[in-house]
Amino acid sequence: MARQLTFACGDYDRTQPLIDGTVRPEGIELNWLVLPHQEIWTRMLNHYEFDASELSLSSYIIAKTLGKPLVAIPVFPARAFRHSYIFVNAKSGIKEPRDLMGKRVGLAEFQQTATVWIRGILQHEYGVSLEKIRWFTWVKHDRMEIEMRGHYDVQKLPQDRSPDELLIEGELDAIMCPSLFPSFMRGHPNVKRLFENYKEVEAEYFRKTGIFPIMHTVAMREELWRECPWIATSLFKGFQRAKEIAYQKVNDVSPYKLSLVWFREPLKEQQEILGNDPWPYGLEKNRKTVETLAQYLYEQGLAKRAPTIEELFAPNTLSL
Repeated sequence: MARQLTFACGDYDRTQPLIDGTVRPEGIELNWLVLPHQEIWTRMLNHYEFDASELSLSSYIIAKTLGKPLVAIPVFPARAFRHSYIFVNAKSGIKEPRDLMGKRVGLAEFQQTATVWIRGILQHEYGVSLEKIRWFTWVKHDRMEIEMRGHYDVQKLPQDRSPDELLIEGELDAIMCPSLFPSFMRGHPNVKRLFENYKEVEAEYFRKTGIFPIMHTVAMREELWRECPWIATSLFKGFQRAKEIAYQKVNDVSPYKLSLVWFREPLKEQQEILGNDPWPYGLEKNRKTVETLAQYLYEQGLAKRAPTIEELFAPNTLSL
């Protein structure tokens, strides 16, 4: 009889075969819940409400250093380059990354993986001193309470004003966002990207570092893993198969399957830069990326130490 698991995760092409039952992990019957990320993070990090879930990688690493009873498998369903998610007010005088120092910069919350990556990249690739930036956060409640080390100037933005509105009006000089505000997509003369040639910059960053930044991992309750360690490997294999099906669909040569007209050249260009498996799972293929994020968390005062990668993932998944 299959073990029933409540699983909270996003709806991506890489997870759709698990959602619709095309892929059924061996020995498991998934009760798949598609929920907003912030809700998943808050419920899993504080109350362990799901048997397993997608989880912010930065918050998971912090949680492990705090001794929270969670264990991850080396599956990474969400990634994104982050140079293209830094927006500046066109009148702020910000022309290059170092110009952010001394400015008012908004972000959702400090432990958010997207902003940890952005700050780390700004510091290590462009010499930006993070302590010289005035930080403003806009989430009403952090997903998980932590004590931050360091000497950052961090304030809360007023809840009656939207961050994009504050940027447009010049009350913020820059914003680091996990996803694009609709107002930015529509365009506004007061707003521009810090890296206007972001595509070239992100591709060069990958060529230099080999890092395609990971945003999320998959974690399960530690008690469940100790009781049924086989669940970790079964989930890993299920996610791997679901991803392979997604790749098959996007690589289909039919002109009718995707609702896009000219998509072959962008896909070919992506493959030339990132290879045929841009969303790799498994420990060794992602060691450098995970270790880099763990080091950023320590440097930025969000984690008391930088854990080894072997501490973070279920022992029976380390060789997968």
